[in-house]
Amino acid sequence: MDNLTDFSQPQRQSLLGVLVMFANTLQKILRAMWPILLIWLVKMDASKTAFIYLGILAFILIIAIISYFQYYFFTFYIDEENSDFVIQKGVLNKTRITIQLHKIQQVTINQSLIQRLVGVYKLEIDTAGSDKKEASISAISYDLATILRERLIHHSQHENSNIFNINQEENAPNSLIKIGLSSLIKIGFTSNYVKSFALLFLFFLTIIENLRQLSNGSQINEDQVANYLDKLPMLTSIAITIFSIVGLVLIVNLVRTIIKYFNFTIQKSRQAIILTYGLISTKSTLLNPNKVQQIKIIQNYFQKKFNVITIEINQASSNLEKVKEKDKLQIPGCSASERDAILSLLYRQLPIKEKFYIPNWRKLALNTFFLLIVPVLIFLFLNCKTEFVTWTDFFIYCTFFSLFFGLLLWFSYKNYKLFVSKDFIIKQNGAWDIENTIVEPYKIQAITTQQFFWQKTTNIGSVTLSTAGGNISFTTGNYSEIKSLVNYWLFQIEYSNKNWI
Repeated sequence: MDNLTDFSQPQRQSLLGVLVMFANTLQKILRAMWPILLIWLVKMDASKTAFIYLGILAFILIIAIISYFQYYFFTFYIDEENSDFVIQKGVLNKTRITIQLHKIQQVTINQSLIQRLVGVYKLEIDTAGSDKKEASISAISYDLATILRERLIHHSQHENSNIFNINQEENAPNSLIKIGLSSLIKIGFTSNYVKSFALLFLFFLTIIENLRQLSNGSQINEDQVANYLDKLPMLTSIAITIFSIVGLVLIVNLVRTIIKYFNFTIQKSRQAIILTYGLISTKSTLLNPNKVQQIKIIQNYFQKKFNVITIEINQASSNLEKVKEKDKLQIPGCSASERDAILSLLYRQLPIKEKFYIPNWRKLALNTFFLLIVPVLIFLFLNCKTEFVTWTDFFIYCTFFSLFFGLLLWFSYKNYKLFVSKDFIIKQNGAWDIENTIVEPYKIQAITTQQFFWQKTTNIGSVTLSTAGGNISFTTGNYSEIKSLVNYWLFQIEYSNKNWI
């Protein structure tokens, strides 16, 4: 084990990784060439079966040889002198990837279904300077991956790799929080409705399109369901349709949540935390709290009743537009006490809401005009020109639209606040899902204030705080108060001796 943990010497992946590389290469080729292979299989000559089998055998043999060479020429090691992690790979085109240890902000251990069957893991390294995973090792044992992950995330130049074997009890991760199945069920039933509805919509569109192509021009009776609903009373038909859609959305969202976040466990390892979860594909992420840029606490009305909360963690990203897709980690279904424990671990104290600031009433007026009145006027104009609905239906639709969006706009305005304390800035917003975004002042990279010329007489304006993990903005606030806050934040940034890089 001593030689295996001496990362100063180039090491190869597990020999079983050849099977993983073989499966991945075969999968990529089949995905790229499946139409050609399908036509070839349909039109193949039965008299040439022997040649076909030989061709398939030769094809598999070539992939196996390529996979072995990929394994053989792939090495990785830690350059202690320069504090770099180095990966060398490539069969014909040699590639050398060098990552500075101090830039590593997240190391993840994944295990796909194929890797689980073989008994190896994939280690991925993430830095703030890339919009994709900086480097990955596809086949490595769990013990070695765990030691390497610890070594990379803490990046101490003077530590010897064998320190992990000296006192296993001291360095072993301590279990902190485990999200139970009941909490995942609550989150699955109370969140991500829009995303689940979009997935269902795309799924049914794909099914319908495939059925039309398979019908070969024959007519599919698409009116059976419609005719059945027409025989029922109008309210009954509407109720059946709504409950069917809502039921499917809830089921899809529940299944997605359980599969993705099953057995979610949070552990503390030295000064970092480990997030482990997944049913089919497992993931274990080691997170450095010092490099967390933003934390978002999300909870709606039903989740508040069930005492479940979702926490999103944003880290540094070179492309702020891709923060949500790439750098966001989610902790679903934690209770209020578990939320406090997580925040205390990440911030070493609980964020508090002290002085708060609210927007001017003109924010509600502008949103009402552009998001409520203008759409109704456009609908009215179109109906006057085309009369595509009766005026009775028009007034019914407009009434429901006005009530629904009017309530959303009102709650959005009432929940829109900015809380400021010595160590934290918390922005609260949302109509249904109430979000509280937490930022530490010393992690602010830029501050932008804005005031349009027509806002000068009313003394209102906006401020945007830019961090490496995204921006937060507070609009239509008192401009004098905003300028005072900006001066205070600039003073904190200048005199802070903390470092998040």
